[in-house]
Amino acid sequence: MASLRCLRELSRRATTALSINQTRLISSLPSLEPRGTSITHATPTPNRSLSRDLPWYTRSQGRHFSSKTNDTDESSDGEDDDNDEDYEDSAEMEVEREYSPAEKVEAAAEIGYKVMGPLKPSERLFKPYEPVFAVVQIGSHQFKVSNGDSIFTEKLKFCDINDKLVLTKVLLLGSASQTIIGRPILPEATVHAVVEEHALDEKVLIFKKKRRKNYRRTTGHRQELTKLRITDIQGIEKPEPKIVHKPPKAADTEQPEAELVG
Repeated sequence: MASLRCLRELSRRATTALSINQTRLISSLPSLEPRGTSITHATPTPNRSLSRDLPWYTRSQGRHFSSKTNDTDESSDGEDDDNDEDYEDSAEMEVEREYSPAEKVEAAAEIGYKVMGPLKPSERLFKPYEPVFAVVQIGSHQFKVSNGDSIFTEKLKFCDINDKLVLTKVLLLGSASQTIIGRPILPEATVHAVVEEHALDEKVLIFKKKRRKNYRRTTGHRQELTKLRITDIQGIEKPEPKIVHKPPKAADTEQPEAELVG
């Protein structure tokens, strides 16, 4: 097959060379030019430029060899590396962005909280347990909380440890005597909390595989979390705690002595 292709290429090249020579001979003859007309002939170009206009040259240029494909692969890899570097640079720019105080308040309100400032050592916010609960939305998650509970949420921006927060998106309040349902939020209800720590969740492994492609990728992810301690729930009547007195211990009943039968 290879020899046949070579013969075909040689024959095509020979025919093209003969046709070029014939055209040159015809153009060099002055007697064939008609009288009263002037025909301008283009200067003969080298064989390379003539061969590029031929069909067999374009066909051979259309073929891609292994060296060319490697070059394209290397160039594409280089472009991918450049894109990765651009992505990293953009991520760094996002991290280094500075927010104004008004922008911080708006972003926190969209998530569902408001920063009230750091907790002072003289403040005593923690109270004994009260039989009241609330359903609060923080970001895209909902939590049922009571006084003294601790919850883990996705990391909250613009707050540090020991900061006081007011959770504004309260969906429901409930107690032993009444229940208040929001539509969808209760505007007058608030839940107070304190930031205890910023932590990381357990690592989650992501494994991807494509069979018969020698493709395996393993990555890990640890979600950033914020721990909140609920200190108070406002917006509902709190029942007074009932003091239950324990009854005194009953006196030991005297048992009759067993009589001895003689």
